Amino acid sequence: MIEISGITHSDKPRVVVIGGGFGGLELVKSLAHAPVQVVLLDKHNYHTFQPLLYQVATSGLDSANIIHPFRKVLEGQKNFYFRLTEVLSIDPDTQEVLTKIGHLHYDYLVIATGAATNYFGDEVMEKNAIAIKSIDDALELRNTILCNLENALQAEDEEKLNTLMDFVIVGGGPTGVELAGALSELRKHVFPKDYRELNIKQMDINLIQSGDQLLKGMSAGASKKSLEYLERYGVKVWLNRRVKSYDGTTVTLDSGEQIKTYTLIWSAGVVGAPVNGLKPEAILKGGRIAVDDFNRVKGYNNIFAIGDVAAMLSKENPFGHPMVAQPAMQQGQLLGKNLIRLLKNENLKAFKYNDKGSMATIGRNHAVADLKLFGKELNTQGFFAWLIWMFIHLISIISFRSRLIVLLQWMFSYFSYDKGVRLILGKKKDHGGFSSEK
Repeated sequence: MIEISGITHSDKPRVVVIGGGFGGLELVKSLAHAPVQVVLLDKHNYHTFQPLLYQVATSGLDSANIIHPFRKVLEGQKNFYFRLTEVLSIDPDTQEVLTKIGHLHYDYLVIATGAATNYFGDEVMEKNAIAIKSIDDALELRNTILCNLENALQAEDEEKLNTLMDFVIVGGGPTGVELAGALSELRKHVFPKDYRELNIKQMDINLIQSGDQLLKGMSAGASKKSLEYLERYGVKVWLNRRVKSYDGTTVTLDSGEQIKTYTLIWSAGVVGAPVNGLKPEAILKGGRIAVDDFNRVKGYNNIFAIGDVAAMLSKENPFGHPMVAQPAMQQGQLLGKNLIRLLKNENLKAFKYNDKGSMATIGRNHAVADLKLFGKELNTQGFFAWLIWMFIHLISIISFRSRLIVLLQWMFSYFSYDKGVRLILGKKKDHGGFSSEK
């Protein structure tokens, strides 16, 4: 295999980063002034702000407002190179990364490949359900929701009509709760105007959670309040239920109950996405890579892992840190500093997660927030939590232009009760040959 071309050979150490998610991007930025050459490899040429994927899926935001090209974000970084490719494997013996466009030597390797949707080995579910981990997933879900209603106008019988208009969300974490809330807002404010020929009251939104509470990991107050909000919005919440199977039309629960739907949205869990080539003992259950306190992959001196794919186990965190943006960003920032310390033969600093709390929005004026400020916990729900949620997400978006556009779109939606991006573009789920085409 040929060597990846166009990357200058340098006497400076080369740091190769696989994956440009929250952790990978923060790491690259933290090395901007370091005496190293930084090469980012990713199968997409953009960074995705994943917390707002659900708003793309429910027509609240345009996809362009939550994705940002790596070359634009890092255009001022002189020691940075980017290559659009998929990594096939790594060879720790030769210190090379093997990709679809060639191989690349590294002095230090950082694996920041994130996580993939976990279907728990159910191939039928994987085929029939829609996940929401990428911008493609979000667009597919938006297309499917809108196509279902277009198809409902042509439904030949009542059963098909109801199956098209009913939605099932599996997983009561932040993504599932936020999707359910956003769908309920579409049902109340938007779809009755767009689809006057349909009785939108027939649209059922079901949220299935395997445990006895929503938003596991947040406070009992947040869990209780989110359930109260969703039920107020007309979402049917199924607690202590597991999905046993889904064949594309029928959801069967472990209780024996069944729900008819053409659209099952899977947000029930994730699994680490490691690269091939590491020792088997470095990969833990759930696909996460075992790392030490410095994010160094166990068994290697110059290979590191950060973010969702990394499992830093301890007595305090027997299952590793939460697979969310904050640990990934903090690990990326610290690892950048540690790599500089490594070059100077200085002692490395151990990672300590600064948990800033969790939030979820259920809809207009309604959110829950468990925040940790100055060593104290702040648990709040309702309008104030909703304002905090909006502010935190807004300032976290990378570019000022996108922040401004998102703010304007949110203001427009708030005052007009409208969702402006109701476009069917590209891929959608078709069920049993029944599509929007006659």
